[in-house]
Amino acid sequence: MSRGTLKQRFKEHPLLKSMAHRFIMHPVKTRPNWWIRLFDFVYLKRGKGSVIYRSVRKDLPPFNRFSLGKYSVVEDFSCLNNAVGDLIIGDYTRIGLGDTIIGPATIGNHVHLAQHVTVSGLNHNFEQVDKYIDQQGVSTGHITIEDDVWVGTNSVILPGVTIGHHSVVAAGTVVSRSIPPYCVCAGIPARIIKRYNFETKEWERASD
Repeated sequence: MSRGTLKQRFKEHPLLKSMAHRFIMHPVKTRPNWWIRLFDFVYLKRGKGSVIYRSVRKDLPPFNRFSLGKYSVVEDFSCLNNAVGDLIIGDYTRIGLGDTIIGPATIGNHVHLAQHVTVSGLNHNFEQVDKYIDQQGVSTGHITIEDDVWVGTNSVILPGVTIGHHSVVAAGTVVSRSIPPYCVCAGIPARIIKRYNFETKEWERASD
């Protein structure tokens, strides 16, 4: 039976799904139980020459995909989380010190995330005022960071955003909407401040 078929069967049987989830995930720590983490070398896909430093928190249960491309690095004190969606990281990419990466997200090749960057495809639901927020579940929006992107320190990338090829996110930026390729963005919320002009072959300041 394929992984997709098995996953679908669990979705169709709520009790079975709940039991499997409890076996895999700690109910308070919201991370895989220690006996699951013992076997993460079996289900976590890692490319040749890739490095995940020992202090990295790997909240990576096997019911969603995780892959780290060849020669990519996840620096110390970062957190990787695919509990609510697949997390795919390409080749020659660096996840900086203290970064938090929560799926669903796809990060391309030759991407550089500086220190203390948050990439989160998850939002907590809050609409029902007669229930605690932590009892209302979550919603997700897939994040895509295309190839050859640089994200500056302390930036936040929010659910549903796409950052285009060869774009730059300035330090401290909150990206709440998609950024086209070959742009520089900055601010809270992010706005485009420069674009590359292929006719003049220069980076030009964007008009307001």
